[in-house]
Amino acid sequence: MDTLLCDELLQEIFHRLRPPSLAAVSLVSKRWNRLLRSSTTSLSLYLPPPYDPTTIASFSSFLSQHPFLTNLSVATSPLAGVGDNLLLSVSASCPKLRGLRYLTNPLSPFSLFFSGLKCLSLFFTNPVSELDSYGIEEKIDAFDVEFSVENLSLSGIVSEDRGLGLLWRNCKNIRKLQLQSCASLGDYASVSGFVGILEGLQELELRACRSIVDGVLLKVAEHCVSLDSLLIYDGGSQEGLMQFINHSKCNLKRLELRLPLDLDNSHLIALTENLNFRALASLRLESCCLVTGDGLKVLARTIGMKLEELALINCDVVERESGLLTALGQDLKRLRKLDLSYNETMVDKELTLMLASCNFLIELRLRGCRGLTDKSVSSMISSCKNLQSVDITCCGIQMEGVELLVLKSKRLRQLEVEKSKLSGTSRIISSSKSIEVLCLDR
Repeated sequence: MDTLLCDELLQEIFHRLRPPSLAAVSLVSKRWNRLLRSSTTSLSLYLPPPYDPTTIASFSSFLSQHPFLTNLSVATSPLAGVGDNLLLSVSASCPKLRGLRYLTNPLSPFSLFFSGLKCLSLFFTNPVSELDSYGIEEKIDAFDVEFSVENLSLSGIVSEDRGLGLLWRNCKNIRKLQLQSCASLGDYASVSGFVGILEGLQELELRACRSIVDGVLLKVAEHCVSLDSLLIYDGGSQEGLMQFINHSKCNLKRLELRLPLDLDNSHLIALTENLNFRALASLRLESCCLVTGDGLKVLARTIGMKLEELALINCDVVERESGLLTALGQDLKRLRKLDLSYNETMVDKELTLMLASCNFLIELRLRGCRGLTDKSVSSMISSCKNLQSVDITCCGIQMEGVELLVLKSKRLRQLEVEKSKLSGTSRIISSSKSIEVLCLDR
């Protein structure tokens, strides 16, 4: 076998193997081990101590055996002083690197210059007082090299973290910014440089950053016109969100909010009044307890012909207001994706009347909707003839309904359901129709 297959064919086979099988490939022969490494594009590594020059050299040698590595995640023990040397080693050994995740150790901003790096993730675990030893305060004004990073993800920033101004000022090509569990944008000197990355920003995600969300949104409203996707999880205030909606000049296409204590009807109405948001194609709301049917109906009537995706996840208004889904369906006839997950008491009639108007749906998610029964399957089949993906995990639909769905849905390509609800007949039909079944083990 080792001599019959050419290098290119072996590498193609390796690409199709699952990770558990790949571990055994390297043990077959030196040739297979070499080919496996040369075809590997993604690695997640933990580097144990000691962190002496010999360890770093061995690490560099190992990385250099993976010439096509484009994504790398590295974690180390919490030992100060290794960060810069480690990343400089990565930079020298991985010329094609485009994505990097670095966890645990403090480092100097000067170690982050990778010529081709497009995606960078940093996790801040402690205030980086070690930066003082680099003379960062004296150097930062004179140091000006443009990063090529387009996707930047930062977690755990606090006000004592210094040197971030260097990152903000030199990341002029950022298209996607993710901030998670951040209490600050860095020390005072760093914050002033944040505006510099906003000019070309297209996607912004703020997760568990309640103390800085309002300030970030204000700067985005003032300085960014290219944003088309905004995601906020667990953060912000009523006033801050309203200020952004009223003053933003962005032509927002996608908005996802999980603000159970902040979002209300006034925000939804404000969305319809800002002409820049009239092209909104995707609206995802989760656990928004202050929103009522009135606000959702106004929004649907105003932008309904543009909206292609709607998610009302665990929103008690779905269960509280009878007839709401029917009204929304009549104004949202161009919907292609609908997610009503975790509305546990939603009943068949409500869903059926909405689906009767949503004839263009290709994706439907009903996870956790325990009030539904097999009756809902009939409406999916009759009204949504273009359905390609359905999630009915942990909902009230039983084995007979699953069997009917895979049998009658002509375009279904993916189904998520518990293994216990998948009969032998359903498995055979799914296989014959090339339907990918993702089973939850229950």
